[in-house]
Amino acid sequence: MRSLFFLSKAIFFLLFVFTLMPVRSEEPMNVLIIQTDEHNFRTLGCYRDLMPVDQAFVWGKGVKVDTPNIDWIAKDGAICDRYYATSPVCTPSRAALISGLYPQNAGAINNNVPLNDGVNTFAHVLKDIGYVTGYAGKWHLAGSAKPGWKPKKNFGFTDNRFMFNRGHWKKLEIGPKGPRIGAVKEGKPTYSLAGADQKTFTTDFLFDRTIDFVRTNKDRPFCYMVAIPDPHGPNTVRAPYDTMFDPATFSQPASALAKGQDLPSFQRVMKDRFNARQMALYFGMVKCIDDNVGRILKALREENILNRTLIVFTSDHGDMCGELGRHNKGIPCEGSARIPFLIRAPGLIKPGTVVRESLGTVDFKPTLLGLLRVDSEETFEGRNATDLLRTGKAPDSWEDVTFVRIGNAENKGKAWFGAFSRKYKLILSGSDRAGFFDLENDPNELRNSIALPEHREKIRFLARALKKYGQKHKDPLMELNAIRSDLKWAIEGTGPYGPVPR
Repeated sequence: MRSLFFLSKAIFFLLFVFTLMPVRSEEPMNVLIIQTDEHNFRTLGCYRDLMPVDQAFVWGKGVKVDTPNIDWIAKDGAICDRYYATSPVCTPSRAALISGLYPQNAGAINNNVPLNDGVNTFAHVLKDIGYVTGYAGKWHLAGSAKPGWKPKKNFGFTDNRFMFNRGHWKKLEIGPKGPRIGAVKEGKPTYSLAGADQKTFTTDFLFDRTIDFVRTNKDRPFCYMVAIPDPHGPNTVRAPYDTMFDPATFSQPASALAKGQDLPSFQRVMKDRFNARQMALYFGMVKCIDDNVGRILKALREENILNRTLIVFTSDHGDMCGELGRHNKGIPCEGSARIPFLIRAPGLIKPGTVVRESLGTVDFKPTLLGLLRVDSEETFEGRNATDLLRTGKAPDSWEDVTFVRIGNAENKGKAWFGAFSRKYKLILSGSDRAGFFDLENDPNELRNSIALPEHREKIRFLARALKKYGQKHKDPLMELNAIRSDLKWAIEGTGPYGPVPR
């Protein structure tokens, strides 16, 4: 009996002690962000699977890149069907992604303009709670330096040895003093392939650095971002990817041969020459990226940390790749502004989730911190889409509108901003007529429906949202008389649309 008495007291004491001990929280989830540059979303199988055949194969029947590794991220996580670059050029899009601020408030409103010193990035937040952080690849937020290795201001990415500011270099190597451009002519770095192989071709080189970081920090929570400068031009890629796709199978997108109706100049069908050889090489660059994504997934599996690593695959903006007879980016068309966004977060996001609502790069930081359950006292300008990703359904309070913009008031000829939903776009310009596009019935954006009475209330809804955005977030484009006039008509007008002289 005496022994039972002491045993019961011992058990009681241990229970008491355990109740006083802090409960161990869940092990922090690692974060790996893979960002490409100027990437047309139609090149990924997971996006083609969501589209009708004529939209999935715009470069010819059955002409495609197989991207099984990138697609796996979507299948085992979520794909965002309508994800937009907040500003579809490099610097402002990247600024919005890492800061959760609109470009005009992050400082980096145009290309080659540096990020404001006081901007707090998601890397800052995670570093402050114990994450080891790092970045490799193209940065484009430190002004005009080119290449600009290891910028002095790392914005929370502590290990930035392999970060370079600008350029679409094709060959990188490690020299006696650190990383350097491997192709040089007359003492100056060039974009030449210069015999780049699977160790020195830029895509391979940067994924190697990512794998090194992952293996080195596998026992600590880490946040690493790798920014691949492909498939941005120049459209060159190492063997065997340079001959993997036959140019003879490619054809010009049908939208380039169509006649648009009442299109603003920034959306007008052009007659840029379609280069099938360039598209075959573009596909080769995408295939090389996918194979390297497979390598990083393999490394995560080997280190037994795949299931505690949140993985994002995205881009800074798109490339028209011949759609509407255009190339490159900077316009509000889908090929330019709509970008891939895939996210896998085991235990947080159900595999196979498809998010249909529109989102933008400015929403990334608050959403990432929301998924990781990281509290922040910041006031974000982007939205926290955690509920959308976790459930696949928008909360009752969610408004399906994303704001996309480019330029400043001083250069009104290239300035525009718009309110995009999943089905519709309203775009106002500083130098041209307004545009309204019904994406469901006009996916190639060939008919400007701004003057059609049946769309009047949809236009009014998007215009009100756009005005509210512009005032709240101090968009300088609100200063342009043409935009103010079009907003007034879109919200209050009862007569037919008639743009004021620009």
